Amino acid sequence: MTPLPVFHDRDCDLSIIRGKRVAVIGYGSQGRTHALNLRDSGVTDIVVGLKAASATRAKAEADGFPVLTAGDAAAADVVAVMVSDEAHRDLWRDELEPNIKPGAALIFAHGLSVRFGLVEPRPDLDVILASPKGIGPRIRDLYVEGEGVFALFGVHQDASGGAHALGLSYAAALGCGRKGILETTFAAECESDLFGEQVVLCGGVGQLIDAAFTKLVEAGYPPEVAWFECFYEVKLVTDLMFSMGIAGAFGRISNTAEYGAYLTGPRVIGEASRSAMDAVLAEVRSGAFVKTLMADYDAGSPDLLARRKALGQRPIEAVGAHLAAVAAKAVD
Repeated sequence: MTPLPVFHDRDCDLSIIRGKRVAVIGYGSQGRTHALNLRDSGVTDIVVGLKAASATRAKAEADGFPVLTAGDAAAADVVAVMVSDEAHRDLWRDELEPNIKPGAALIFAHGLSVRFGLVEPRPDLDVILASPKGIGPRIRDLYVEGEGVFALFGVHQDASGGAHALGLSYAAALGCGRKGILETTFAAECESDLFGEQVVLCGGVGQLIDAAFTKLVEAGYPPEVAWFECFYEVKLVTDLMFSMGIAGAFGRISNTAEYGAYLTGPRVIGEASRSAMDAVLAEVRSGAFVKTLMADYDAGSPDLLARRKALGQRPIEAVGAHLAAVAAKAVD
C-alpha cells in the first residue's frame, strides 16, 4: 500500500493565496471558518457571497467581511464553494457559472458535486479540493490555538498550470499545513466520505446505539442504565481509541470488556453487515445515493425532514434530556 503524498507548511507558498481575491460562498460552519482562517493567514481581499435573505449575513458583516450576492462575489480569483452539497447544482447554474471569470479557481471542501456531475466546471477553470477533516468551529479553535487539522487535497482540473501550488497555499492558510495536507482525488475523498458517514460515523453508530439501548429497555433494564452503557460511554471509549489506537485502547480497558469484544464484535458486525457495506459502497460509487438525495431535495426534502423529526422523538432522546436536567440541578 503506497502512502499518500503529504505536505506541510514548509512545502506551501502562502504568498500565492495572499495575492488573490477570494470569494467564500456560504457562511455556515465551514464557510465562516475558511474566511476567518484565510484572513488570519494574511489574505486581505475576501468577500462573502450570500443570498439577500441569508440568516448568516449579519454574522459575516459583524466579522468584518463585505457581503455580496453569490453572483457578484463570483467575480474573484478564487471561488470557494462552502454551501451544502445539494445546493451546488442550482447555485452553479444560476449564479456562479455566469459570473466566474476566465482562469479563476474553484475550490470545494467536498468532492460530491464535481464527482457526480452536479457541477461541471468550464475547462478554463482550476478545480481544487481542500477538505479539512473536522467540524468548522473546531477547525477554527485549533487554528487560533496555533494547531491545525489534517486536510485532504486534490486537483481535478489544472487549467492554469498552477492549481497544485494554489491548492496547497489555500489549505495551508486554513492551518492544515501545521498537521498534514494529504493529496488524493475528488472521487476517493467523496466516495469514502459518503461511505464512512453512512456505515460508521452517522448511520452505523447512530443505529447501533439506538438499537442496543432499545434492546436493553425492552428486556426490562432501566432506561437510564441503558443510556449510560450504550450511549454515554461511547465517547469515553472512542476518545481512548483516537489517542491510542484500537489495540492501545483495548490494553487500557478491563479484561472483561476486552475479551467480550473479541467474542461478540464479529457476531454483531458479521457477514450480513459486510454484505450491507458492499451494497452501500456500490450505491455510493454508482451515484444512486446522490440521485436519491437530489430527488428528495428537489421535492422540498420531505423524506429528510420526516426522518429528522422521527429521530428527535426516539425514547433515547428523552432519557438523555432527563439526565441532562438531573446534572443541571446538581449545580443549581
